[in-house]
Amino acid sequence: MSERSERTADTAESLDRSGLVDRVDSATEAFVAHRNLLFTVAYEMLGSATDADDVLQETWLRWAGVDPGTVREERAYLVRIVTRKALDRLRVLGRRRESYVGPWLPEPLLTAPDVAEDVELAESVSMAMLLVLETLAPIERAVFVLREVFGLDYDEIAEAVDKSPAAVRQTAYRARAHVAARRPRGTVSPAENRAALQAFQQAVETGDLQRLLDILAPDVVALSDGGGIKHAMPRPVVGVAKVARLLASGWYRRGVERSVEPVQVNGGPGLLVRIDGEIDGVLAVHVENGRVAGLYHVRNPEKLSRVGRETPVSR
Repeated sequence: MSERSERTADTAESLDRSGLVDRVDSATEAFVAHRNLLFTVAYEMLGSATDADDVLQETWLRWAGVDPGTVREERAYLVRIVTRKALDRLRVLGRRRESYVGPWLPEPLLTAPDVAEDVELAESVSMAMLLVLETLAPIERAVFVLREVFGLDYDEIAEAVDKSPAAVRQTAYRARAHVAARRPRGTVSPAENRAALQAFQQAVETGDLQRLLDILAPDVVALSDGGGIKHAMPRPVVGVAKVARLLASGWYRRGVERSVEPVQVNGGPGLLVRIDGEIDGVLAVHVENGRVAGLYHVRNPEKLSRVGRETPVSR
């Protein structure tokens, strides 16, 4: 090869490398810009931050190989990838949860204070709502999340779930009716949540049965998730009298230094529980009409990786 040909080849190779680097940089920039949104979509579909992270990794690998010239709108394209990856993962998780030991609860997240100010976002990532979403079929869950939480139009959702727009409309209608019959009642302001959490924390720390009876709703439900690793209630406890007695008698154990710290869990009030200084669990608190109507206690250590720091979520 002549010297001129070699220079031409070197120049072409350099340009190819430059173009590849530019494309990777552009893909990375777009992915990072939408990462919090993509994580939230995956998390609301899966109820697991660990699995949502895996889905994001798979989404990035798929996105990095896409020709940007074929993409009309980056956000919609990325949401489509993450939805399809989450649907694949959701079907696997469904089989795993059938053999789960004891009640299953979503993996808790510590969220920033501003999440509570976005009432719709806070409700959508709440423990109570995620448990409702668990009762939907995978496609119903995807359609509900994309339509009701993130406001995608039916054509965009149809591409994401590989269904016709007409089928997506029907699925959205069924999912909306299903959730409406089971979703938490009413909207609670951040101030009301803080007041209820403070009263609940005082009642729990003192073991005051009457205070507990006053702050708990008549039909309060308490669930705990130990995953077969940590001690937990084998089934839900329902009703103010039973839950109050449980909290009053079981909160302290002799020889154990237990402390609780108010935190925001999944967009709502909660308590971070430590025993002998080590994180032992998270108690998410659901408030209705100024009283505690739901308690979700996660002790499974495999689900506590996100409670040492805030996790950004967004719409």
